[in-house]
Amino acid sequence: MRIALPAATVHAVGLIACLLTAIAAPAQADVSLNNMFGDHMVLQQGIKNKVWGKADPGEAVAVTLGSQTHSTTAAADGMWHVFLDPVQEYGGPHTLTVKGKNTITFNDVLIGEVWVCAGQSNMQWGINSTNDADLEKAAAKFPNIRLITVPNRGTQEPQWNFNGTWSACTPETVGNFSAVGYLFGRQLHQTLGVPVGLINNAWGGSAAEAWVQRDKLAANEKLKPLVERWVKMEADLPAAKADYDKKMAEWKVEADTAKAEGKPQPKQPGNPESQMAGNSRPGNIHCGVLKPSIGYGIKGAIWYQGESNAGRAYQYRELFPLMIKSWRDEWGVGDFPFYWVQLADFMGEKPEPADSAWAELREAQTMTMKALPNTGEAVIIDIGEGKDIHPKNKQDVAKRLARWALAETYKQSGIAARSPLYKSLEKQGSKIVLAFDNVGDKAAGWRPFDVAEPRGFAIAGADKKFVAAKATILPDGRIEVESAAVAEPVAVRYAWADNPVCNMYSSSGLPLTPFRTDDFPGVTAVAF
Repeated sequence: MRIALPAATVHAVGLIACLLTAIAAPAQADVSLNNMFGDHMVLQQGIKNKVWGKADPGEAVAVTLGSQTHSTTAAADGMWHVFLDPVQEYGGPHTLTVKGKNTITFNDVLIGEVWVCAGQSNMQWGINSTNDADLEKAAAKFPNIRLITVPNRGTQEPQWNFNGTWSACTPETVGNFSAVGYLFGRQLHQTLGVPVGLINNAWGGSAAEAWVQRDKLAANEKLKPLVERWVKMEADLPAAKADYDKKMAEWKVEADTAKAEGKPQPKQPGNPESQMAGNSRPGNIHCGVLKPSIGYGIKGAIWYQGESNAGRAYQYRELFPLMIKSWRDEWGVGDFPFYWVQLADFMGEKPEPADSAWAELREAQTMTMKALPNTGEAVIIDIGEGKDIHPKNKQDVAKRLARWALAETYKQSGIAARSPLYKSLEKQGSKIVLAFDNVGDKAAGWRPFDVAEPRGFAIAGADKKFVAAKATILPDGRIEVESAAVAEPVAVRYAWADNPVCNMYSSSGLPLTPFRTDDFPGVTAVAF
């Protein structure tokens, strides 16, 4: 028997059915882009710039810049990308339009030179913390320099996006941006007369292994222990967390008692879970900070890091080149320029020869320059601060990096970039004569600072005991080293200390790269 329902009831049932159908149907997502793309961005001149984002699976997406339009279809996971044809001219502003089921328009887009600014705190340190911060900010009126910062996030899950936007460089926007990055970019902008985009993703205190894909570390026999140590920590985490909870309960009792008695608070226990999201766990920064920007069109990268790895300098010989090569492989724009800052002088001055983990880390950095093409090292052994691991003179640091980019990447004539570098030695009785690259073949290629005689050299015999040495610049530009205490010398070192007393510069004003001619086992040889 059929029952006739009132019209109002039928209407209500129909509405409910429609609502249920709407709830069951998948939501139609608007096309979206990675936040590397936005108003005021800079696209790299002269390359095929990748543009990527998300949409509904199968959704048609079209990207337009000027007269060119490129179309694609979102994959099953919703991801899509296109490559723009290279734009050879600099300038703008241009408009970039992305059209799917909705349309997104980005305005004030410039074509210029884009650089990544990465590393730890000395790269992260903002203009607000530099020398003459007030003057630097007041003069930061460069609308064609564009800035974007990727926030710190440590995770083992690769991130596709981040929270950040591009902004034009003004006195109001530059204060918290990487000082080395901005000052480097400013020098390029003023010298080349082109727009410059700077991507700041530095993280203070970070270890180099956190910037590398974890599986690449695990696949390297020399670096596998880095991952294995963390695998054990991860396995032990539940027990460590339980122990932490117990200690926290005890601490709260002690803290309440101390507060009631007006005594200082006891030290709070450290949470082992915080390490898991920190800046030392292998792959953490790669997944959380670097991954969202990998693929964005760049010219190159500048890097200021090493302090956190100094105790494992021998390991850095393998780790640092691997990091650079892995970045280049992932970015897909070839062996892009990669320039870094060698560790500055730090801690108490050491006028006498001494073993030094920091000296060994500097050596590892220099070895990387010899091992990989299209790399360069800005030597700053003269502009650190013994009392402060964050020297405020970021202006000269940035200039020395910019010299590399201008001379080597942009082929600007008449600009010196390379610091003098040890080349070879010749034993002459009780003396050792050293030859160098990047100083020419005459004594005029050198300019000792403050006093005429070279300082910072040490010499040793077969006993491997180094003593301070007398050094003399020869007419052909070589340097003769000797000591009355060493009749049969076998090795020479220069500026081999945490904070050495040294004074050798080229006539171009660039400091001699710290070096040693020996391969005696260092203090970090067994640190990993």
